[in-house]
Amino acid sequence: MLSKLSNFYIQNIQRRVTRHLNNLQIWKMARRVANEVPAAKGAPVIFFKASSGIDDLSWNAAFHLLTSWAFRLQGIPVQFFACKSGMTHCVLGTNRDYVVQKPPCASCIYQSKTLYTGADVNWFTFKRDEELDRSLVNLTLPELQQFEFNGIPLGQLCLPGLRWILRRHHLNDDKPTRYLLSQYIRSAWNIAQEFETLIKEIQPRAVVVFNGQMYPEATARYIARKHGIRAITHEVGLRPATVFFTEGEATAYPLHIPDEFELNDEQNARLDEYLSKRFQGDFTMAGMKFWSDMKGLDEAFLAKAAQFKQIVPIFTNVIFDTSQPHANTLFEDMFTWLDAVLKVIRAHPETLFVIRAHPDETRLRKASLETVENWYYDRDVFNDDNVIFVPPSETLSSYELIQRAKFTMIYNSTIGMEASIMGMPVLCAGKARFTQYPTVFFPQSVEAYGEKLKEFLNAESIEVPAEFKRNARRFLYYQLYFSSLPFGEYLETGIRTSHALIQDFELERLSPKHSPAIKTILDGVLRDGDFLLKE
Repeated sequence: MLSKLSNFYIQNIQRRVTRHLNNLQIWKMARRVANEVPAAKGAPVIFFKASSGIDDLSWNAAFHLLTSWAFRLQGIPVQFFACKSGMTHCVLGTNRDYVVQKPPCASCIYQSKTLYTGADVNWFTFKRDEELDRSLVNLTLPELQQFEFNGIPLGQLCLPGLRWILRRHHLNDDKPTRYLLSQYIRSAWNIAQEFETLIKEIQPRAVVVFNGQMYPEATARYIARKHGIRAITHEVGLRPATVFFTEGEATAYPLHIPDEFELNDEQNARLDEYLSKRFQGDFTMAGMKFWSDMKGLDEAFLAKAAQFKQIVPIFTNVIFDTSQPHANTLFEDMFTWLDAVLKVIRAHPETLFVIRAHPDETRLRKASLETVENWYYDRDVFNDDNVIFVPPSETLSSYELIQRAKFTMIYNSTIGMEASIMGMPVLCAGKARFTQYPTVFFPQSVEAYGEKLKEFLNAESIEVPAEFKRNARRFLYYQLYFSSLPFGEYLETGIRTSHALIQDFELERLSPKHSPAIKTILDGVLRDGDFLLKE
């Protein structure tokens, strides 16, 4: 116990020292940028991120900052929209266990002042609206969720961030949840007012925001589009130290792949090398490495599986993840889908169903409070002999499981695309990044889904269209090597893998002549480009 406590304090000190040194580096680099910025020309670009970190530098905050430096160094005027206690409660500053606690504004403002050293910053503060306050009195949670004010759907804009911070999709209609949503709505309205004033004043050519799902950025994006201004969102790319930019929904990952594009031998070899490592658990997502290794199916599993006619794995998602609002096109949500699937499970005792919880459900500092494991016990699924539950911490190889399966079931998990690449049949229940193209079996109604599931369970064999594997490989390659823009030459991993450190580099390396990634972003924002690297 004492050792753990000591390690905690040591890590805390290391983190503080690292943050301080990184801030000094940021300040130094920002001063250099300010001194080398040429005369600005043209309409400005607004940069806004309020949900990508408070005091440490997240990867997305780093991408945001470096991109803004690149713009300024090219003579493109940049205006930062920054919070100066402008929200009563922000997403990252929310204490879900004590919702009335005020956010840590002082440390956040300090960090923002460091990031925006030598730049043009439009600070916004909070201004209470008495008419809005009166409109929010005694509203139920459903009423708050659908709340609109002066034509702006504030409730809907706030929901993804609320679900994310509360780590659940199904919200409790209780006093803390209602309080938090009402405060988010007040803050979103303040942002809408302040951001609209800024837009009218400076007439920007574009707005760049992080993610676009958290309410501060979602509100700014909504206001920008209301005025016909392009709103660009960004998120971490699929490879380490990479970022994805789009005019669409970053969390939906829209990609346009030319019909004629085919992987050549070199590209196929490159993709196969990546997949080989991934199938062994050697990969990171959003700066996080979930497993140090993967283990094969043990003898106990194989012995149980031998008692059944066929194996069908079911891969789930994290219910509050910002990809989930896009997924719910057939079913209301993932748990509604699981409830429907459970009826089929109990009607097919000859089939072994393996329900796998997503490894991110128990991620440190991001653990879900509405889990597949809870659903498994609440629905008494543990009493069903034809079900094996794999908890999020279990390192069992999903890929070996897929190879032994008759077909694979997913909600919108990325593993569905990988299973298609393996040539296996995949039945998908939610809109996924890769369902933009024919990659999996994806029925377009609940009824059609149920029929397809029963058809697969009863079929002697399942024929997979050749285009599924082709499209899955094409889509993954585009994600990895065209849309994931590399920033590794400017950044390195911090004490926590989710945080980045700014390296010391010559500013000319942020020019489009030196960096294909910077050129791609500049072309995308300024010339309506597609934010895809060119080979």
